[in-house]
Amino acid sequence: MYFIASDHAGFGLKTFILEWFKSRNLEINDLGVKSCERVDYPDFAKILCQRVLESDANKGILVCGSGIGMSMSANRFEGIRAALCTSAYMAKMTRAHNDANVLCLGARVSGEGEVESMLEAFIQTPFEGGRHTCRIKKLDSVSKE
Repeated sequence: MYFIASDHAGFGLKTFILEWFKSRNLEINDLGVKSCERVDYPDFAKILCQRVLESDANKGILVCGSGIGMSMSANRFEGIRAALCTSAYMAKMTRAHNDANVLCLGARVSGEGEVESMLEAFIQTPFEGGRHTCRIKKLDSVSKE
């Protein structure tokens, strides 16, 4: 299951992403915001991360102006591996090597064409496992030290 949330700066791009999912008959749950009214991005990152953590199969997409605030907020949650991406290559590699479960995007950074490419790469790329698994375990252990 995919979830998406944004702040006010990411609302327009989030709307585009929702339509992109709909046009491909892919299911995605919109967790807000519902307008361009100013909000605090950590509140929406928290809502999304809680939902993503309900199942290993869940993935999330967070959108703010730069993507930085959402990625910093999301990575505060144990079990969340959020990646701020600005290219399809980054989106592909963060899934393949880092098993990212949250894609963070900057509405003021990436255009719709770039975002489409990143979404396809993120959705279609599986985690490779193997040598990357021990690295993920090391990342997870840092939060427990």
